[in-house]
Amino acid sequence: MKAIIRIARTIMQSYNAKCKPLCQEIGMPQTAFDILMFLANNPEFDTARDIVECRYIKANLVSVNVESLVREGYLTREKSSGDRRKIRLVCTEKAGPVVEQGRQLQSQFAGEMFKNVDERQKEDFFQVLYILESNMKEMQKGRD
Repeated sequence: MKAIIRIARTIMQSYNAKCKPLCQEIGMPQTAFDILMFLANNPEFDTARDIVECRYIKANLVSVNVESLVREGYLTREKSSGDRRKIRLVCTEKAGPVVEQGRQLQSQFAGEMFKNVDERQKEDFFQVLYILESNMKEMQKGRD
């Protein structure tokens, strides 16, 4: 188990280090950048609650950073057509260049992370992850 924790931590530290120069260049805190990229890359998850649940960012940090992103013009808040209590977070046109730079950075990061891993090994790796996910979903069913 310690290896899994160490690897997950190393991935996050490496990703944050890779993001740091871009975040400094655009004057955006890492958490705000992470929120913006999450919303841009996952448009089906478009609420503050989605960010908290999917990205495991504390609600108060999501609130503060979303407010900042709205104030700076990177996000807008829109009422959901299906549920007026639900507020959708939508990337603005101003967010476009940041999102594009972020996607390039994420692509480079993934390329560097999988350096020296051939296609077959990568396929096997993801297949094992899917199997683990399935196993964990089965374990959760037993607890419901």
